[in-house]
Amino acid sequence: MKKYKFVVLGAGPSGLTLAHALLDAGYTLDDILVIEQQSLAGGLCRSEIVNGAPLDIGGGHFLDVKRKEVLDFLFRFMPREEWNLHDRVSKIRIRGMEVDHPLEANLWQFPSEVQADYLESIAQAGCVRGEAMPESFAAWIKWKLGDLIAQEYMLPYNRKIWSMDPDELGTYWLYKLPNVSFRETLLSCLEGRPMGALPAHGTFLYPKEFGYGEVWRRMGEALGDSLITNCTVENIDLVKRAVNGSWQADTIISTIPWTLWSGYCALPKDILTAITSLKNAPIDVDYYSETLDSKSHWTYEPDESIAHHRLLLRSNFSPGAKGYWTEANATRSLPTDGVRFHNEFAYPINTLGKPEKVERILAWARENGIIGLGRWGRWEHMNSDIAVAESLQMASELTN
Repeated sequence: MKKYKFVVLGAGPSGLTLAHALLDAGYTLDDILVIEQQSLAGGLCRSEIVNGAPLDIGGGHFLDVKRKEVLDFLFRFMPREEWNLHDRVSKIRIRGMEVDHPLEANLWQFPSEVQADYLESIAQAGCVRGEAMPESFAAWIKWKLGDLIAQEYMLPYNRKIWSMDPDELGTYWLYKLPNVSFRETLLSCLEGRPMGALPAHGTFLYPKEFGYGEVWRRMGEALGDSLITNCTVENIDLVKRAVNGSWQADTIISTIPWTLWSGYCALPKDILTAITSLKNAPIDVDYYSETLDSKSHWTYEPDESIAHHRLLLRSNFSPGAKGYWTEANATRSLPTDGVRFHNEFAYPINTLGKPEKVERILAWARENGIIGLGRWGRWEHMNSDIAVAESLQMASELTN
């Protein structure tokens, strides 16, 4: 059995970043092993060529420009001149129109009588009236944005993407929603312009000649023999910290879903119970050859009679590309003879009580020389730039 300082499970953005950051800190390729189930590094950010142009098989992925340390790190593998800079254009299909996202900041784009409907509803929202903040997601949305935006957009959209009752979701993750007040919404309508904070990826980078998966592919390639692809984790010896009976680690870094771990080793009853409570959304990505007449980079679709919840118009961010792709919860997907990529583990679901369960799992893991990292190691939806930033921080903690 070969011994390593670190064995990393999963070659997505988190695992790849950690491996390279450890190398930067002075470890060698003989100290690190990364194991990947797929034939190519990149995880959910992998890309394939479809109809002569890149398609991101895990859905839409873009590089946010806000974190300089992340950009500096990634540009080592894919220089800045290989990326195009875009100002985000995202839309919502609602009331027969395409309105800029976020909806509450762009009500001014509706006819006056529709603006009045939304404003009247927002004025009655619980947060405007000084009511206590509720704990469930569905109640929070109504409390924050009013009944109308909740009923026409936020609740149906979230029922589609998660395929579960919104009342089963918590509110601890809603800091990601722009903080738009009633006053700002009213001024936005009066002045005919958006107000409030921009959502993530207000400005983003996307490769000029490749899909988003290219930077991660290069990072995997740079690891040489320290990356093993087409390798499925079959068993883990918790005492020896050995994987598949072949590789032993001082520390195991897990970026793969905790819900798979019951098949690798015997778990304490309370940890198994916590892991079993974790939920995830499987997503199907379907390609369509038609090039839509829209300037949007991606468009949200809350209509529950339509299977998908989002469209990615790749011709607007990938030069020379044609067509678009959709994302739909796999439980809602319709049969297709076209190109489809299935992602069983696409989005962690923010169910009630999840943070406490994940904290318990991570504490148990550390006691056994295992560290959870990334979207699945922390069971938290995070964009790739955040995954890179957290992995850089983790490497610093491990080396110190």
